[in-house]
Amino acid sequence: QVQLVESGGGLVQSGGSLRLSCAASGSIFRINAMGWYRQAPGKQRELVASITNGGYTNYADSVKGRFTISRDNVKKTLYLQMNSLKPEDTAVYYCNAEIQERVGVRPNDYWGQGTQVTVSS
Repeated sequence: QVQLVESGGGLVQSGGSLRLSCAASGSIFRINAMGWYRQAPGKQRELVASITNGGYTNYADSVKGRFTISRDNVKKTLYLQMNSLKPEDTAVYYCNAEIQERVGVRPNDYWGQGTQVTVSS
């Protein structure tokens, strides 16, 4: 059993900041890439940022310079620091991770339950 649990979402004014966390737990041998996705009502789920096990990062153009993705491999936790938030950042944010549960098995893709981020004007 593997679980990803997000936290840190909420309501913030335009220009404000939030930090999202995603804690992985359960049977985990190795966590490969991790990422944050978001989905607004009526829109496709989109990649916000990703980070490899080695720390290489990738960001959507819309969040470059404002968001920072990081991970703590000891705590098995993923973070997203969100600064200079805009109303268009409003969405449900989902944590994603590729996890190998034990040796000899292929890794699987896991998703968190999502956390709501609402940015008011």
